[in-house]
Amino acid sequence: MADTFPLGDFVLQSGATLWKASIAYKTYGALSAARDNVVLIPSFYAGHHTDCEPMFASGRAIDPARHFIVVVNMLGNGLSSSPSNTPPPIDRASFPHVTIHDNVVAQQRLLTEHLGAQRIRLVAGFSIGAQQAFHWGAHFPDMVDAIAPICGTAKTSAHNFVFLEGLKAALTADDAFNDGWYDVPPVKGLIAFARVYAGWVYSQDFYRQREYTKMGLSSIDDVLRFSEQRYRSRDANDLLAMLWTWQHADIGATDRFKGDLNAALAAIRARAIVMPSQTDLYFRVRDNEIEVRHMPNAELRPIPSIWGHAAGRGTNPVDNQFVDAALRELLT
Repeated sequence: MADTFPLGDFVLQSGATLWKASIAYKTYGALSAARDNVVLIPSFYAGHHTDCEPMFASGRAIDPARHFIVVVNMLGNGLSSSPSNTPPPIDRASFPHVTIHDNVVAQQRLLTEHLGAQRIRLVAGFSIGAQQAFHWGAHFPDMVDAIAPICGTAKTSAHNFVFLEGLKAALTADDAFNDGWYDVPPVKGLIAFARVYAGWVYSQDFYRQREYTKMGLSSIDDVLRFSEQRYRSRDANDLLAMLWTWQHADIGATDRFKGDLNAALAAIRARAIVMPSQTDLYFRVRDNEIEVRHMPNAELRPIPSIWGHAAGRGTNPVDNQFVDAALRELLT
């Protein structure tokens, strides 16, 4: 079970208010007397805190025996304030748009006001979690020692935006979606969404070499059903809320940086190892390459994997070893 931190009436970057907002989180390990062992892991798209647990374990780079690990559920994921759990009049299709910046501001309040942490040793995030790690480095540079963005960018690329439009179209084409005012889940839309996603989250070589057998799956049909199981367990409006957050991720799109992405990247003083997957189909190595050039203390270290975007999720032991080697450097 996750714990909950009340944010009160939380004013978003858009100017809208998320009334009686809250974020759900879970901690692992203990805060040291010096309060210097905090590792923050923001959740990723459609993920809950439990889905982030493959990123750490006893003997791993991030270890509950040595670190105070805080896993935070992003707004919109069904556990923190979301379309599916917010009361009227801002429930379901009326839920306001939330940015990555909104998430990071909420997390900063959780850490400082509730958990007593003034310093973060490492922010490590996968996918949208990586985008949150970039935001932490740019907007709270005095709090963060190191960041590890894994399979994610500081700004969502135009191609990535279009990929997400395809997912949105597949989901909302179901008549049962009813513009977000459904009383029963739009199952056909969720299945279409899941099948489109299955074609993007893994690489062509992943399928060619039948890497899915390492996940306990024996056929392409199994992979599709695996994807359906995941996304049919989520609320459609929640998926769309998080999708909007993903599409509009941009660390420069704040009052401080006024749209200047390069200035925001230059503001990241924390040591950073940026780890795209070599075969990611939507968070491309090239995008991170361009971003890292503007970061004063960063290294680009692509994951040599054929698992596509999923290389950073913590499910493939070989990829985990590569990622852990970098995390150990950042934590030293």
